[in-house]
Amino acid sequence: MNKDLQSIQADRPNIITTEIEAISFYRKMDTKATVEEMIAGKYVLVEEFYSNGLQVLNELKRNLLLKHKDKSFQGQRDYRAAFRKASHRLLLKVKDNKLMVKKSPDFGWLELLYPDTSEFYVSFPDVQGMNSSWQWYKKGIEIKTLNLTLHPFYGTYFPTRFDHLKLFDKWLKRYDGAKDNAIEIGVGSGVLSFQLIQNGFENIFATDINKNAIIGVSQESKRLGFEDKITLNHGDLFENCDVKADVIVFNPPWLRAKHTLEEGIDKAMYYEEELFPRFFEQAQKHLSPEGKIVLIFSNLAQVVDEESTHPIIEELQKNNRFRKELHLKRDVRASSRRTKRRDSRDNEKVELWVLAPKEKK
Repeated sequence: MNKDLQSIQADRPNIITTEIEAISFYRKMDTKATVEEMIAGKYVLVEEFYSNGLQVLNELKRNLLLKHKDKSFQGQRDYRAAFRKASHRLLLKVKDNKLMVKKSPDFGWLELLYPDTSEFYVSFPDVQGMNSSWQWYKKGIEIKTLNLTLHPFYGTYFPTRFDHLKLFDKWLKRYDGAKDNAIEIGVGSGVLSFQLIQNGFENIFATDINKNAIIGVSQESKRLGFEDKITLNHGDLFENCDVKADVIVFNPPWLRAKHTLEEGIDKAMYYEEELFPRFFEQAQKHLSPEGKIVLIFSNLAQVVDEESTHPIIEELQKNNRFRKELHLKRDVRASSRRTKRRDSRDNEKVELWVLAPKEKK
């Protein structure tokens, strides 16, 4: 199925393996003073009970919300950045793949991601993230457009809303072109590639810059019996790809980054300015003469920032490479029927764009 996948090592939360100077936090200590020390740059080690760490994080949120009162999109991003910086100084000790506090969650990522490290410190938010990820991994997430349950690997983007998948499914069922070769850029948890396979595509070349996505889709492909249909590649866009595709599928990040991106999920959520120009330039070289580019996108960037440009419209207006063949839109429903959104995402729509090469004169 794939070349050199055994050599790929999963990205994992940073850990501290040396002894550190830290304030030990017990339940009856002054939480406000402890939080001020964290904000000032001191490490805090959670002792006794796991819930003590939750107590500190709650106080940290209260403290920072008093300082970050701007409710705009940028204001909230600044708050989250400050919270992330301070909260990652709150540590838990791990020994023999177990957290060294009482009443703590038990999850398998400590053993799977750190098999050769018996004792270390890890940040409390990273523990929360691993615990949440483990629940999704074990329980799985039902994808109705596939009629399957997927088990997303740690640090991999997976859908929690499905309107864009329904748009893609609608297009796939109407598509009557060649189905010999398809390329998916940014395979994530594998949903779109698996949709392609279930709709008769013979060979999928799927790539992602996130190593964990490649590891996860490799595992899922074997479990589902799709491994003979899909070739996985860890790389940027079309790197290492020599395929001419009937269909190129890309579900890119939907928001332009205004910060330095971190590896993993951050790059699944935000895109750098040059991403789309690079994608379209390379896609032109990997598309068969009768091929289609299918982009799954959203107007979210324009909803939260009226001055934001739409990168697909920009490509069609500025360059002479592709023509618009189809543009579908669908309202975004709340992830739960009990969710009553009252924010900027009320006006969000997911989009499916189908582009074809312009005929050369």
